[in-house]
Amino acid sequence: MILRLATPADTAALADLGRRALTAKFEHLYRPEDFALFLGEAHSDAKIASELADPGMRIAVIEEDGRLVAFCKLVLESTLPGGHSDAARPLELKQLYTDPDRLGGGLGSKLMDWAMAQAQAHGADEVQLSVYSENPEAQRFYHRYGFAKIADIEFWVGTHCDPELLYARKMLPADGSVAAVAQV
Repeated sequence: MILRLATPADTAALADLGRRALTAKFEHLYRPEDFALFLGEAHSDAKIASELADPGMRIAVIEEDGRLVAFCKLVLESTLPGGHSDAARPLELKQLYTDPDRLGGGLGSKLMDWAMAQAQAHGADEVQLSVYSENPEAQRFYHRYGFAKIADIEFWVGTHCDPELLYARKMLPADGSVAAVAQV
């Protein structure tokens, strides 16, 4: 098992894994045309290629036997709705996905550890993410990493509005000092 940064050669595999993970977990919630449109926009080869080329984004993958089995994306400057936090340098954790056949095997934890280390190295004072309000498994996972709900937000899939939860976790400065946190 190898955890590494994604490369342009991973584009098709990332798009495929994203579509499979979303379909397995959420397809039943949406009208087929809304879901198809969303998959085409959010998990197309073109979208993934643009994210890989974006200097404000990092994508990590876990590869096993030459096949991608999990990934997560970090947006170095959070794009989530503002005004819910006093963070000056929030980083956004986006799309932590695991192959539907590999859930529960610790891949998400490996990616979360990577994400937290990246946030620390980048000097983020907070990591933010959104999670579907009816996804208690994901919420429990994020709670284990110190995330807490800070707001109710919306996420649109075509004409369907999902109630989402904005979660955040404060980051300590690299030196671990509490005083430095108060100055941020």
